[in-house]
Amino acid sequence: MEEKHFSDISYEQFLNEEKLMGSRCKQCGAFFVPPRPICIKCYASEMEWVQTKGKGKLAAFTCIAVGPPFMMEEGYNRTRPYVSGVVELEEGARVVARIEGVDGSKPETIKIGTPLRAEFLHRGEGEDSATFLAFRP
Repeated sequence: MEEKHFSDISYEQFLNEEKLMGSRCKQCGAFFVPPRPICIKCYASEMEWVQTKGKGKLAAFTCIAVGPPFMMEEGYNRTRPYVSGVVELEEGARVVARIEGVDGSKPETIKIGTPLRAEFLHRGEGEDSATFLAFRP
């Protein structure tokens, strides 16, 4: 894991650079993704940036047929649900993200424990651009 100093750099800025970053407590070593400014295990405030490998496994998931407007605009609906899941990263932290490359209309084909790799979804242009974290088998 590549270390960086915890500063004014935001999680979203790192996502735009296609880096999945977390924060590690310098006192107890607890690791969080997305990052936290204060450790929820020992309440210390001395955190540092750590880049993950972006690899993990599916720990839980749900198929969503009625999503927010921006997901509906991408073509997801009752006949084409999208998948959101909890991914346990190799570094131990768990993160919630969209799961790409699986069929939300056939949840029985999606398996807990499936190895996944981070993917960065770029949406919009100019000031309206945003990068979203997703994972894919």
